[in-house]
Amino acid sequence: MTVTEAPVDRDAGWVEANHRFLIAAMAALVRRLTGAESDTPTGEDPDDLRGLMPSPPALDGVAEGFGLSGFERDVLLLCAGVELDGSVARACATAQGDPGRSYATFGLALSGLAEPHWTALSPAGPLRRWHLVELDHPHRVSSSALRIDERVLHALTGVSYVDPRIGDLAEPVPPFATPSAPLQAAADRLAALWERPDTRCVLMHGRPPADLHASTARASAGLGLRAVALRAAELPTAPAERELLVRLCERETVLGARSWVVDVDDGGAEHARAATAFARRMQAPVVVIARSAVAGDGDLPEVEVPRADAVELRAVWRDVVGSGLDGWVERLADQFALGATTVPAVAAEARAAGAVTGSALWAACRRRGRPVLGGLAQRVDARARWDDLVLPAAQTSLLRTMAAHVRHRRTVFDEWGFGARTGRGTGVAALFAGPSGTGKTYAAEVVAGDLGLDLHRVDLSQVVSKYIGETEKNLQKIFDAADEGGVVLLFDEADALFGKRSEVRDSHDRYANIEVSYLLQRMEAYRGLAILTTNMRDALDSAFLRRLRFVVSFPFPDADGRAEIWRRVFPPELPTEGLVVEKLARPAVAGGTIRNIALSAAFLAAEAGEPVRMTHVLAALRTEYLKLERPLTDAEVAGWT
Repeated sequence: MTVTEAPVDRDAGWVEANHRFLIAAMAALVRRLTGAESDTPTGEDPDDLRGLMPSPPALDGVAEGFGLSGFERDVLLLCAGVELDGSVARACATAQGDPGRSYATFGLALSGLAEPHWTALSPAGPLRRWHLVELDHPHRVSSSALRIDERVLHALTGVSYVDPRIGDLAEPVPPFATPSAPLQAAADRLAALWERPDTRCVLMHGRPPADLHASTARASAGLGLRAVALRAAELPTAPAERELLVRLCERETVLGARSWVVDVDDGGAEHARAATAFARRMQAPVVVIARSAVAGDGDLPEVEVPRADAVELRAVWRDVVGSGLDGWVERLADQFALGATTVPAVAAEARAAGAVTGSALWAACRRRGRPVLGGLAQRVDARARWDDLVLPAAQTSLLRTMAAHVRHRRTVFDEWGFGARTGRGTGVAALFAGPSGTGKTYAAEVVAGDLGLDLHRVDLSQVVSKYIGETEKNLQKIFDAADEGGVVLLFDEADALFGKRSEVRDSHDRYANIEVSYLLQRMEAYRGLAILTTNMRDALDSAFLRRLRFVVSFPFPDADGRAEIWRRVFPPELPTEGLVVEKLARPAVAGGTIRNIALSAAFLAAEAGEPVRMTHVLAALRTEYLKLERPLTDAEVAGWT
């Protein structure tokens, strides 16, 4: 089998010429079957028509692509003639001496066609290997009716489409006109590998699928091929069905000049292994794409595409939006690690929503970068701002510094050279430690809002699994999604997951330690912003703490701090009467509890049709203390009523 160039869009002239050629070739075949070759030839000569065509007829392309012998080519033409021309079917019946046998058989072909050979009947021969023809009764090879496959029949007439048995599992990879320099280099490398006679299956990794698709489409177009992506998770599992799909894909490579993309990131590890094994079996240009190298496939030729850096992304952004948004271009490229091919789509989304402004592009990037994490994390609407946060000056300053690290990480690491001096990631990992209700989650909302990023709270109950290896898979999915840079991850009460590594007493301890080690490894390579909260800092592994860039302690608020929280907790629209902040600040409760009390007091006042007074706050305070199982002393509420 040889790969031919993609059929150009057939104009009416070629279609008509191909039709005339087929008619002439079938007429010549009829004369041969009926013994009329010695008579004066009638009709047009197929060789003469071939010479007049602007490009070879479809039959010649199929014969060359599948390496058909002259005999096999005539068998295929005979089967096509039975479907297309009644005179061929009648000639078959006449040659076999039975009006009811108006179909082709291998026996008829062996007796009536030139240069017959028995290898054409073999399942390993090209006619049957690639299902160009099918036997009605496979156990009667020479006498069974022989039928041409419908897809092949249409190809001979010049009609091109993807076989429906493949089409349900695939979609075309759209061409990308102007890929960035790294993507073009990857395309050139892939094309060079495909041109080697000993290479068909190649592994490409290192970028989001859209970028790898763009490189594949570019490489394919350079070789006259059209790239088609197969969904790995939907490939058949039964061996016979998978083998048939392999042959159909190989056949489609010749009939439609197609290359194949198998994305192994759209399924689990088992799907990835099975899909890679499937791709290996194909004798056609195929590329396995993944974000990282597929385990156990070191013998596959690889094309590693380096992750898009700020320089590349800035150039792509400028090409797409022009030079009027240079300041925004810097910010967008620094924050969102989008694929180079995603940038035009983001700009188109912003353009469709109105004008292409910096803020519109930022919002579109946020939407595009939102990870799909199922039940592993939930997006939090981060509305809190710096003015809403009540913390000591040192902690507030540390939080602002942390936000600055996130905002300018590309400048420092990529442009100022610090990235070349460390093997760690360019992201920020921080620990917020302190008693419950002291504002850790609230502070995470403030930082995310200041950065203009989404905040996703990780559901630890869904992450930690009793099944070996599942916790690491869940963590990998979370961190891979956050690596795009468009979200802030919040691991609330992280000590449940990141506790001290235990001494190994049994297999469960050993695998628990593996989970922690994997987490430490991902924290080293992380690119986004991860905020971990804990009520018990001492419960965290010291090795883990060393990998955190920031550790922010959230103290229990003193009386002055509680008074400031009370001043800010009530919205300006809220009607109040007689509230004395100094008295409200006496009960030693954390900020989270103060917010609960204030909200409950507002509901009590609304029910009474009154402004919020000290009596409403007192009733809400009593309810909160009952929930906390704490006694409310007279000293705490003296003078409230």
